[in-house]
Amino acid sequence: MEVSGRTIAEAIQKGLAALGVSEDAAETEILSEPSAGFLGLIGSRQARVRVKEKIVPGSYLQEFMQTVLIHLGLSGTIEIATAENVVEINVSGAKMGLLIGKRGQTLDALQYLLNVICHRNFAGQGKRVVLDVEGYREKREQTLKELANRLAQKATYYRKELVLEPMSAQERRIIHSTLQDNPAVSTYSQGEEPYRKVVIAPK
Repeated sequence: MEVSGRTIAEAIQKGLAALGVSEDAAETEILSEPSAGFLGLIGSRQARVRVKEKIVPGSYLQEFMQTVLIHLGLSGTIEIATAENVVEINVSGAKMGLLIGKRGQTLDALQYLLNVICHRNFAGQGKRVVLDVEGYREKREQTLKELANRLAQKATYYRKELVLEPMSAQERRIIHSTLQDNPAVSTYSQGEEPYRKVVIAPK
């Protein structure tokens, strides 16, 4: 918004108060300097500035996710946690299965979309976006770890390679990481995205 004041500082403070933000969360542009005019009376002019709230990844992505929920007819809480290189978005509420999808496919697609949006709008910040819904990712990670250990035992017992179902790169990493120190098996990925699979092979 554009605001006026007797001094530039006064005009800026008016703008900050109107927007409800602190000075470090805003960008200011001086449109015109104050002028006392002739004899301090004729032609006097106030300072005029433009004050704009800075767009940061967290609030921008939170607003985007809120729009997604509205369009899907869902109501939920969106929490944002921003670290040095990561923006974590956690969504909770009723009927959130729609956001997760089969084996987290919708969740992964939304996360990919959020990362594209973040990189296009905040290219210089190098932020990575991690989206989670109702703690799904932690539960899924635990399930995959248990699956990996179970199938490793099976591959060792039957002395044959086991091919898992297609997974996202993130889920494949969990399988590889879980079994990387297992002395009885090795793992590798095969196939092309989005049908790339993990293979568990006995050593």
